[in-house]
Amino acid sequence: MPKTPQDAWQRLKDGNERFIAGETLHPHQDAQRRKELEHKQKPFAVIFGCSDSRLAAEIIFDLGLGDAFVIRTAGQVIDNAVLGTLEYAIDVLGTPLIMVLGHDSCGAVTATKNAVDSGELPRGFQRDLVERITPSVLESKRKGLNTLSDMVVEHTKQTAARMLDQSRSIAAAVSKGDAAVIGVFYHLDAGKAELVYGHGPWFPERG
Repeated sequence: MPKTPQDAWQRLKDGNERFIAGETLHPHQDAQRRKELEHKQKPFAVIFGCSDSRLAAEIIFDLGLGDAFVIRTAGQVIDNAVLGTLEYAIDVLGTPLIMVLGHDSCGAVTATKNAVDSGELPRGFQRDLVERITPSVLESKRKGLNTLSDMVVEHTKQTAARMLDQSRSIAAAVSKGDAAVIGVFYHLDAGKAELVYGHGPWFPERG
C-alpha cells in the first residue's frame, strides 16, 4: 500500500492507465479483502470529486475496497462537512494524498457559467452550489479562459488551494511532507485523469 504522496499518485495513474486500455485488474474486491477491512481501514488516497454519475473514482482508477476514501458533491463544492471529512482522513487515517477531481461537461459548473452570463441564479439549494463556484468562473474569465473545461480546471485548482487555506490540519500535514494535495481533470471521452495542480514536496504547484 502506498505510504507517500508520490507513490499514491503513481498508484492512481497506473490504475487509470489500465482503465483507459481496458485492462483493469479489479483489485481488492474479494472476500479476503472484506475480512481484512472488518475492523480497520488505511486508504492511501482521498478522492474529493464531483457527484456526476460518470465520475466513479473506484472504477476510473481501478481501485477496490479500502483503497480510497471518497467524498463527492456536485461540482466538488467544499463546505464545513467536507473539510471535516478531509481532516478525518488526514488526522485519523493518515492518508498521504488528497485529490480534487473535476471533469469536462460538469453540470454544476455549466449552471454557474450560465448564471454568470445571464445574471439569473437558480432557485433552492442549487443556488448555494452556484454561489460557491462563481469565484472560479469569474477568475477563469478574468484570465481570458472562457470555455467550460477552462472553468472546471480553474475551479479544481481553486478548490485544492482553498482546502489548504481553510484547514490547518491539511496545511500542516502538507508542510511536514506527510501529505500532498493535487487537482486532477478527468476527460470523459478518453477516460484520462490529467494532473492540473499539485502542492506538496513531490508536486511543484501548477498554476
